[in-house]
Amino acid sequence: ANVLRNGSVLLQWGLRHWGPPPPRPSAALRGFVLNCSWDGTYTRFPCDSVELGAACRDYLLAEAHGSVRYRLCLQPRYAPPRPAPPAQCVEFRVEPAAMRDIVVAMTAVGGSICVMLVFICLLVAYITENLMSP
Repeated sequence: ANVLRNGSVLLQWGLRHWGPPPPRPSAALRGFVLNCSWDGTYTRFPCDSVELGAACRDYLLAEAHGSVRYRLCLQPRYAPPRPAPPAQCVEFRVEPAAMRDIVVAMTAVGGSICVMLVFICLLVAYITENLMSP
């Protein structure tokens, strides 16, 4: 699992994790089943089984939440009579947004408020200078 800077997680895999390829074409790979869950402070969320095609070798989990423990399990599906091998699981935690992002957002909001106050002061000065009688 590769945790990206934008908060997404890219899960990549290969068939070498489940041993040699099947000896017969009838036992060919049919696809994959991805099960996931995350355990947060107030809730635990299991996602339904996601079925992926046989050619799929990656999956993007968009918008992962910070400071939450994720568990993704991937299991290949083969045609009968070959039994499904055990699922391979990976657990990870996405780090929360950096303090730098919060500071940038607060600076932007603070700058906007300062600009608004300057315009209000100029407007009050204009009104008192030009519209009010001395």
